[in-house]
Amino acid sequence: MRILFLSAWFPFPADNGSKLRIYNLISGLSSKHEISLLSFADDPRMAQVDGLQDICESVQVLPNRKYDAYSRRAILGFFGTKPRVLADRYVPEMEQAIRKEVSSGSYDLVIASQFYMADYLKGFARIPAIFEEAEVGVFTDAAEQADHWLRQTRNKLTLFKLRSYFRTLLPNFSFSTVVSETEKKYLANLVPNYQSIEVIPNGVNLASYENVQEQPQPGSMIFSGALTFAPNYHAMKWFTEQVFPLVLKANPEAQLTITGDHAGLGLANDRNVIFAGYVDDIRPLIASSWISLVPILSGGGTRLKILEAFGLQTPVVATSKGAQGLEVRHEKHLLIADTVESFAEQTIRLLNDSELRYELVSNALQLVRERYDWDVIMPKFHSIIASAV
Repeated sequence: MRILFLSAWFPFPADNGSKLRIYNLISGLSSKHEISLLSFADDPRMAQVDGLQDICESVQVLPNRKYDAYSRRAILGFFGTKPRVLADRYVPEMEQAIRKEVSSGSYDLVIASQFYMADYLKGFARIPAIFEEAEVGVFTDAAEQADHWLRQTRNKLTLFKLRSYFRTLLPNFSFSTVVSETEKKYLANLVPNYQSIEVIPNGVNLASYENVQEQPQPGSMIFSGALTFAPNYHAMKWFTEQVFPLVLKANPEAQLTITGDHAGLGLANDRNVIFAGYVDDIRPLIASSWISLVPILSGGGTRLKILEAFGLQTPVVATSKGAQGLEVRHEKHLLIADTVESFAEQTIRLLNDSELRYELVSNALQLVRERYDWDVIMPKFHSIIASAV
């Protein structure tokens, strides 16, 4: 069948979690269907369209509109019925491009990735559609964990609008997918009368890791994630300021590498910290690290960085929030700790215990093979598509 895939992220190169998920979904779908991609990009002129020619029949790219909380549309959005980020980021040219595509009558299905693209429903309302990755946990957490009453009030208003908006939006989609059972519960609580929610977890392509042969360096740790993403910044701020000094006291030679764009965002304590910045291929850096750190304290979804580390045979120390949504067990697949002292203790323990490292790596790799390899995930997604059409 012919599928029109709508994406807020241009998925090549696949250098963040959202892009990786989108790229792997399109790649898996292309084995059985003809895929046309309509995508935003920060700069369409720089979009590497050739990188998708093997998996897409056609690719169109439009300039993205970044959210401006102080724009006229965003301010007026306070009085609207949907989250104002959607009101501000809506691009009429995208709706026109969607209408032009579907007017041909040749598409059997539309897949709208994330709620930014589901918002263009008016452009494809007469075609069977799937809302891919309907994530609401990040909004629920924001409403519950805000550290100031004004921010908490604003976040609760956003969640209230999202609930009202989704109750109107979701019945128009044959299915909505989420990345975990946790996200499914969040969405079911938000829209209790909508039953067509299916879990399609995040995953990795294990075959793409087979040629990565690196020797893990004792004492080396890595955090993969741009500090421009608030949960990543808060995670590294917490770790470097409170946890890392305890680790260094026990292991003075320990070293932390942070990858991804940091946009000038500094950390108060950067002793033994290397800012690698954006790297074209992060796999060798992860594979050569003794530990992958995931001290995430907020946010929704699941952490693809954990699955990447598992696939590259690098053991993980994470918080409960970091490991949320993944079917993992403490002491079997990874180490989980939520306080400063316990996170430092587990990190030090793993730095000094090669046998524990080997055991965690073996169990984690087996878990990915069984549940989180895209070859295992895609059959369910193909089944959902058949049911939707």
